[in-house]
Amino acid sequence: MTIVLITLGFSVALAFILGIALGFFQEKFKVERDPLAVAVRDALPGANCGGCGFPGCDGYADAVAARRAGPNMCTAGGSHTAEAVAALVGVAADAVDLVSVLLCGGTIDKAVQKGEYIGVPTCRAAKLSAGGIKSCAYGCQGFGDCVAVCKFDALSMGEDGLPHVDYDNCTGCGMCAEECPQKLFSMVPRDRKGSVVICSNRTTLKPSVIKNCKVGCIKCEACVKICPEQCIAMVNGIPVTDYSKCTSCGACITKCPTKCYKLVETDIVGAKRKILVDA
Repeated sequence: MTIVLITLGFSVALAFILGIALGFFQEKFKVERDPLAVAVRDALPGANCGGCGFPGCDGYADAVAARRAGPNMCTAGGSHTAEAVAALVGVAADAVDLVSVLLCGGTIDKAVQKGEYIGVPTCRAAKLSAGGIKSCAYGCQGFGDCVAVCKFDALSMGEDGLPHVDYDNCTGCGMCAEECPQKLFSMVPRDRKGSVVICSNRTTLKPSVIKNCKVGCIKCEACVKICPEQCIAMVNGIPVTDYSKCTSCGACITKCPTKCYKLVETDIVGAKRKILVDA
């Protein structure tokens, strides 16, 4: 019994001494955080989404205070946060409000599937194990990896097998674009005007595109030829619009034989949200 008491007393005394020592060294060698970094951190929304490219809000705040990052990189906070951070560091905000656009129209009834997939129900697993579940190697796999990582309730899987963006909630954090193994999400300014091809199939074989997806870009270049502003060019098998020239005339949309063109401001970002979520 005596040995137990002695051991217990020694343990308590040792813990007390170590506690005092740790407190002393912590105070003696602590690193004072930049007050500006603290102020910037307080101005951030605290989402820790990583959309800024830094490890959380603390990492971004430290980078801003050290002048290694601009004030407009917090996509989750938007223009209001950019203005607040810019005021703290004394620079202009010039914030760009981004949103996410899915460049795939391969819904269940439009895109041909290889067969029944039996495996881990994620887009990444389907791509790694079976090369994807669709005959179109570029198409959305439809398992909702993007939905799982969205922290702002801006993405939901529709009955058509594609993720749908709620632009009232989208903050442009870019997590969906980062997570998508097919790289189908494009981050664009919310106020963008002009046409965009909702297809990422870059194969130049027209017959295979038609066979695999009814709404795929067949590389006919009808859009390139009809554009009155000559602002569309084929780049790596996909028509790309020069938005500095595009007037949203809609000629490309009317001419496209597979109807894979849309206007960003009316058909995508400005379109009324359709409720396609499974009950």
